[in-house]
Amino acid sequence: MDRFRMIFQYFQSNSESVMNGICGLLALASIKIYTCFDFSCPCLPRYNMAYGLGILFVPPIAFFLCGLILNRQSLVMLDEWRRPQGRRRKDLAVIRYMCSSIMQRAMVAPAVWIVVALLDGKCLICAFSSSVDPKKFPGFTNATVEQAQELLAKVPCKEDELVGNSMSRRAVSRYLRCWSQALGWSILLMLIIAAFLARWLRPCFNQAALLQTRHWSNYIDIEQKTFEETCCEHSQLFAHKCILHFFESMQEEIRQHSFDLPKEEEEDLLRGITHQDQVNKLLKTWYYEKPPLDVSQATQRHPLGRERSLPPWAGSPRAQSKFPHASYIGKVK
Repeated sequence: MDRFRMIFQYFQSNSESVMNGICGLLALASIKIYTCFDFSCPCLPRYNMAYGLGILFVPPIAFFLCGLILNRQSLVMLDEWRRPQGRRRKDLAVIRYMCSSIMQRAMVAPAVWIVVALLDGKCLICAFSSSVDPKKFPGFTNATVEQAQELLAKVPCKEDELVGNSMSRRAVSRYLRCWSQALGWSILLMLIIAAFLARWLRPCFNQAALLQTRHWSNYIDIEQKTFEETCCEHSQLFAHKCILHFFESMQEEIRQHSFDLPKEEEEDLLRGITHQDQVNKLLKTWYYEKPPLDVSQATQRHPLGRERSLPPWAGSPRAQSKFPHASYIGKVK
């Protein structure tokens, strides 16, 4: 049980590992779905191309959107991009770095689907069988244009009576499969070359700027998670105090069964934020006027117009281990 807890805490603290894991799972899911998918080309001149290209490109779009939805950093990046300037300036380099990282991870599963589909060749055979020049294949030279189009449209259907055992059908199928596999291997080679160049040309750029950009992109994610965890702890204490106030006659029993914190520690953790309007005001201030990235001052003027200092519980071992950035929520009297 402790091992699972340690693994969970590691992934919870390392968003990059979680995103890489989700990216890999989506890629494996795309391969599994394609192998289990029952590909049935309609074998009709008007619908072959729509069906073939739809199977080739619609699932990758769905996988791309799933990659954006499951990536927590996409919401963090949008929040950082759309937030007001406030007391902290926006760094466009950090936003570009986060956007690039998100897009790279989201494109893995769609690229895997397209490459696998092209190497298999069914989609391209279904989509472009009607577009082949019938003069290149002797079995279709004696047919009229309309008949040739109908026969070519039935090339993906092996069980069709008209072209099932035809040598020309197999020739067209091999011809299109060769083009499909050549295109698939070309795309795979270009992706590998692009990854190779991105990996080995990175030292040629400014490493200090890259290190700073990566650091602050990670900081924004950690800051958001820490703020949410701190708000959750405050909400838990706030709800506990409300319940104790409502069930005043059962205070001791509820304290024994639901919370083991001493009353003084609860008061310190709440830091005087004991009203709904105060909580709403604090959250609004966090969004519109995030504090500057400077923790050198122990006491600073809060945007609400009251003096704010480091809360006493921020120095406790429990708070430092769970909320290393707890200094952002100050005392409101």
